[in-house]
Amino acid sequence: MPLALVSDIHGNDVALAAVVAELERLGVEQVVCLGDVAQGGSQPAEVRDRLADLGWPVLLGNADAFLLEVPADSPEPITDAQLERRTWTLAQLAPGHHEQIRSFLPLLDVELEGGLILRAFHGSPHSYDDVVLPETPDAQAERMLGGSGVDLLAGGHTHLQWTRYVDGALYVNPGSVGLAYDRLDDEPQPTAVAEYAVVTGASVEFRRVPWQSAS
Repeated sequence: MPLALVSDIHGNDVALAAVVAELERLGVEQVVCLGDVAQGGSQPAEVRDRLADLGWPVLLGNADAFLLEVPADSPEPITDAQLERRTWTLAQLAPGHHEQIRSFLPLLDVELEGGLILRAFHGSPHSYDDVVLPETPDAQAERMLGGSGVDLLAGGHTHLQWTRYVDGALYVNPGSVGLAYDRLDDEPQPTAVAEYAVVTGASVEFRRVPWQSAS
C-alpha cells in the first residue's frame, strides 16, 4: 500500500483540503504528517479539526512547539511579527487543540510494503530544528540523519521537495502543503500549490496540486 507524506501545512486548510481530495482520488489511505500544521496561516483551527477527523499521525514540528512555548534557545532569531502571529493563532485555538499539539510525536517508525521501515520526523531524528538541504555536506547530513538502521527517512521543515541517500537510507522531503515556494528566481516566491509525496515500497513520487480553486 502506498504511503503519503505531507508536511508544513502552516494553517492553510484550503491547501490541505486540496491534498486530501487528491489522495482520495488516488486511493491513498495511509498518510503521515511531518509537522508544522497551524502556526503562520489564517486557518489554524480548521487545519487542527481536519487533522483530528482524518486521524493521521502527526510529528511535532518547530512551529508546533513554538505554540506551546516560546523557546529560549531558538537557532533562528524570533521576530516581533512571529510573536504577534503566535498570539493571534493561540486566540483561534480551543483547549482541545492545545492537547492535540501535545500529542504530536517526536519520531515515528512505519513499516512499508516488503518489510521496509520508514522513520518520520520534522527536522531530523534528533531535533525538529535541524536543517537538511540538498547542498548540505555529506558529513553534516550523516551526522544529523545517519546511523538510523532503517530503509527510508522522511523529514520536512525546509519547504523543499528533494531526496537523497544518506548512510544507506533514502531521505525524502515532501515539501510544504501550505507554504510552497517557486524557487526559479533568486528570491523564492510563495506559490499556490500544495506539495506532498507518495512512497510505494522504496520508490518516491513528488506531487503538487493547485489549491486556489479548492473548496
